[in-house]
Amino acid sequence: MSLTGGVLTAALPSGATTVVRVWRASDRALLAAGGSGDEPPVTVPRDPAREAARRELSKGMYHENDPSLFQRALNALWDWLDRLFGTAASATPGGAVGLFVVILFVVAVLAALWWRLGTPRRPPASAALLFDERTRSAAEHRAAGEAHAAQGHWNQAVQERMRAVVRSLEERALLDVRPGRTADEAAAEAGRALPAHADRLRAAAHEFDDVTYGGRSADEHSYRRLAELDRDLENTRPSHAASAVGTAHSTRQGAAE
Repeated sequence: MSLTGGVLTAALPSGATTVVRVWRASDRALLAAGGSGDEPPVTVPRDPAREAARRELSKGMYHENDPSLFQRALNALWDWLDRLFGTAASATPGGAVGLFVVILFVVAVLAALWWRLGTPRRPPASAALLFDERTRSAAEHRAAGEAHAAQGHWNQAVQERMRAVVRSLEERALLDVRPGRTADEAAAEAGRALPAHADRLRAAAHEFDDVTYGGRSADEHSYRRLAELDRDLENTRPSHAASAVGTAHSTRQGAAE
């Protein structure tokens, strides 16, 4: 065995010779620095190296398969929902199953309220007038309502039938003929003259307002209910006190004229 120039040679029993490379400390340093051993090591300061890496990675070729802005926003939303439901499930007895039962219960309660109360009513846009400028009799309004009902135009049918109700009360002197009256005002005044029908009169006025100004749609049931009220009022005699008030009001109106 001999050591010559960094090369270790040893004779094997068979007579063969094996050459083993012995690395010096300087050789290992050069390899660790990335050199070949024939060139001096290249060293780059940390900050310039980081800036060079940043510029290189900012090139478009490295971002061709990145998700779009919408996809990133959607992923963020799903992550937020996942954390939210995870937190809620951990705080709910029974975990995820308990949370699911709670959600079903809330949905059932909301559905029951919607079925019981119906679609939320929007208030009338304004207190518009019940009648237009053209004066028609109660019979004419009834005929117009029936014509609309025959064609399935329930909104117009309800409007005309409500006008027939109020005009009929005016013709019977239970209401004074007053331009500019609204459906609610007519129902309130008629309810004082016919207290047994006060609730139905208010409901009819609300139906008229919802259809005319609230954006709701009437149906056949709404019209039939209003027509039944009209027939019942025709067959109802006012109380003596209401008759006396109506007679006195008509007398004052005649004297004023």
